Amino acid sequence: MSEHKPFIYRAIELSSQALDKGEAPFGAVLVHNGKIVLESECTTKAESDQTRHAELNLVSHACRQIPREQLCECTLYSSTEPCPMCAGAIYWAGIPKVVYGCSMEALDQIAGHSTQMSCRNVFDRCYGNIEVIGPIEEELACEPHMKCWPHPS
Repeated sequence: MSEHKPFIYRAIELSSQALDKGEAPFGAVLVHNGKIVLESECTTKAESDQTRHAELNLVSHACRQIPREQLCECTLYSSTEPCPMCAGAIYWAGIPKVVYGCSMEALDQIAGHSTQMSCRNVFDRCYGNIEVIGPIEEELACEPHMKCWPHPS
């Protein structure tokens, strides 16, 4: 798990940066051969588009900038478990591994709402095999969410 820490820490840092910009606290990084090749934050408010999640932004840029053969060797690190929409994008892009910090269950407890569907459920219904690791560093990954969402009673 220690090989994942620098990258999950960066994704969490990006989520905090998004929060500082007035966005929802989500961040993602794409890693190839141990190096970050792309980074992204949530931009739903800036772009007035509720689909501009960090992971979807990342995958969209990756598909335009990185050859598919290389994408098939990458790992996507996300501060929070990808939602079903983002999981679908990850699948269609051919990214074979996802590592996340905050789980959907933890997000639901903090925010009082989430999709309540694990990315594993989405990937289990897809052809091929996408490895999912997480949650890791969940307490740290939850901190930006604790600052953002009104806590349910």
